[in-house]
Amino acid sequence: MRTLFKKFTTLALALGAVAFHGSFVSADEGSLNVHDGRSRVYKNLDPVSLEDVSTPTEIKAVTMGNVAPMQIWKVLEHGERVECLDCIPHVKELLWENDARTREISAWWLRRRIFGVFGPGQVYEQVLTTLQESEDDRMRAYAAEALGEFLVASGVPHVARAAVEDGSERVRVSAVKALTRLNHEGPNGELGVALHDPEEAVRLAALHGALRVHVFSGVDQVVALIDDPSALVRRKAARALGAMGANDAVMGLVLLTSPDTEPDASVRAAAVTALGRIADTTARPSVLAAEDDPDRYVRDAARIALRRL
Repeated sequence: MRTLFKKFTTLALALGAVAFHGSFVSADEGSLNVHDGRSRVYKNLDPVSLEDVSTPTEIKAVTMGNVAPMQIWKVLEHGERVECLDCIPHVKELLWENDARTREISAWWLRRRIFGVFGPGQVYEQVLTTLQESEDDRMRAYAAEALGEFLVASGVPHVARAAVEDGSERVRVSAVKALTRLNHEGPNGELGVALHDPEEAVRLAALHGALRVHVFSGVDQVVALIDDPSALVRRKAARALGAMGANDAVMGLVLLTSPDTEPDASVRAAAVTALGRIADTTARPSVLAAEDDPDRYVRDAARIALRRL
């Protein structure tokens, strides 16, 4: 039996070798082109479009104003690998455009150019100076966004400071989003501090970031948002605590499950769902009570959560 198996294995290997060799022979003879597969996939497209590369002239042209955002995105994306130092100051001006996607893709294009962007006195430092010194909060906000999109760790302390110290809500929101983009809570936990910003938009941005950075040490600060005056913030906080599996938040979430203590049905539903995700059995009586909630979405959330309690 063993001899038969060895003969079968030898034959299979031999046939495989012939097939493998045959593929190279056919390629050498011109019957198989290495681009045949891609050509078949994209057979309905103009072959020129398969390797479309923007020229430096085209890149500069889309920065001159009165150009549709879609055209800017197309040219910069197709010009990802184009080395054009002369294009850098032109593309830098797109960082201040009103269209958010245009600002994003221009920062994306720039961060691929080490020379001309990150050296002393170059684009990175110009953007940093704008964040720190411009009197226009729109420009400071856009500068914070750009620092986030550049994905350079040295930008972390600067956007972290802006997230808690800048006098403009707009800038603080952009700085918090930049911290999230940089995957950092800030050297002094500024992302957690922003959870208690007086402006709702900043607190919501910080909640979004708390769930996305790899290391977040301010879970207790999220728990404190259970008492936030904004129903939207309370709902987002409940969802965040459920996603974090925050056992310390159970008692606070229980208070959000009853119409007597939480008037907003969407918050009650989020709290019930969070308790189900945390799966602490001490919350079971409160989730059971939520099955009789006047809002059907809360009742549905309770039935689902009870499966885990």
